[in-house]
Amino acid sequence: MNNQNPIEIYQAQDGTTQVEVRFENDTVWLSLQQMADLFGRDKSVISRHLRNIYTDGELNREATVAKNATVQIEGKRQINRTIEYYNLDVIISVGYRVNSILGTKFRIWATARLKEYLTQGYTINQKRLQQNAHELEQALALIQKTANSSELTLESGRGLVDIVSRYTHTFLWLQQYDEGLLTEPQTQQGGTLPTYAEACSALAELKSQLMAKGEASDLFGRERDNGLSAILGNLDQSVFGEPAYPSIEAKAAHLLYFVVKNHPFSDGNKRSGAFLFVDFLHRNGRLFDHDGHPVINDTGLAALTLLVAESDPKQKETLIRLIMHMLKHKQEK
Repeated sequence: MNNQNPIEIYQAQDGTTQVEVRFENDTVWLSLQQMADLFGRDKSVISRHLRNIYTDGELNREATVAKNATVQIEGKRQINRTIEYYNLDVIISVGYRVNSILGTKFRIWATARLKEYLTQGYTINQKRLQQNAHELEQALALIQKTANSSELTLESGRGLVDIVSRYTHTFLWLQQYDEGLLTEPQTQQGGTLPTYAEACSALAELKSQLMAKGEASDLFGRERDNGLSAILGNLDQSVFGEPAYPSIEAKAAHLLYFVVKNHPFSDGNKRSGAFLFVDFLHRNGRLFDHDGHPVINDTGLAALTLLVAESDPKQKETLIRLIMHMLKHKQEK
């Protein structure tokens, strides 16, 4: 974590609780001790809930925990320690378990402050954003021209370049500034997830077809530790009475990400994730745009899936927003 990022004091309405809150990467961060102070519970209680959250697969530890080196004075000694901080997703999950009222109040406060930082950051960087836009657009135009060359034979290469060149403004923000400037687009609320039985049936049919062509083994799609069931359950959960993933775009993006990154199957996680992603879009009438064109072609899907697979867990929110922008972009064309 960056110690230069802003820190604010959150104070409960009754004044009994004050917690220093770190703002970084479009979210807020609290340590184990700070969560214990916030919710008025012992550290051991908070620790137990954290362990359950990660053990149950509700959240991905690597994507929601950041470490920060700090110097503590113990007696007459200076001790260097590494403290783990947990982001807003984790704080909300813990709050739901131990004190939903305090959790809701903190969520409202944190969300409001994050919006303020986002607005301020956009205003400050808008001028630099415009100055760099022309140069990057020219570079991407050259990449797109090269992609159509007969010398480029790798299909996944074509797909990846297609993704980059189609979303110039998104990648401009990604490359020039903090990921916090890439906000979620306006989305279509709702979205029906397949039931666990429906997902298993669809994957079984895919497996049968692949095995018939010699492109998969018996291990393909074999579920490990109820991994797929847990993912579908997490996508369908509510937080403080509201859907955790309220839109079609959010559900689709997280479904692809979780299946690819959480490895719920013994083999074929990338292909299964891509298949379930397309299956979900089809179920919800979003596989094709208004002109009847697929929202993403085969090579683009392969490249996007590989991009997710190779990404650092810290880039999760960036990739989620990217996928959501892609789906929205094609729908509006």
